[in-house]
Amino acid sequence: MAKKATAQDAELILRLYELRREPEMRKARTWVNNNFWPHSAEDFIKVGNAPGTQENAWLRQVSGYWGIAASFVQAGALNEELFLKPGCSGEMFLYFAKLNPFIAELREKLKDPDAFLDIEKVIKRTKWGRDRLAFLEKRLEIWREKLEKKPSA
Repeated sequence: MAKKATAQDAELILRLYELRREPEMRKARTWVNNNFWPHSAEDFIKVGNAPGTQENAWLRQVSGYWGIAASFVQAGALNEELFLKPGCSGEMFLYFAKLNPFIAELREKLKDPDAFLDIEKVIKRTKWGRDRLAFLEKRLEIWREKLEKKPSA
């Protein structure tokens, strides 16, 4: 039986939310959610290998944030059911859905088999998480098509 959510879990969720509201984190989240549309492992690595750029800092900030949050769930420090609520981790699913199609290649090129592993394990551990990921991957394809279409003259 899964661990029942506690007041401490709720406090940690609220703390994670506070961190998401920090001004630079808001900028990072906005960029990743709205402007970062990798088509391949190379697209990710290009930003990841550009130290000193704002995009590199934002990508690392968002990646680190969701990796830390997922590690809390993995370690049993945070209730999984509470964390998986879309209001808490919806953006994590969106972020991972952008990487999942090429995650194996990304890990290989980074020479890091554990890259994004906590995020992946938390997302894919439950049927609900796997279904949510599949739903978002389909939605992202629609969004990509709309973004890539040129307006008619």
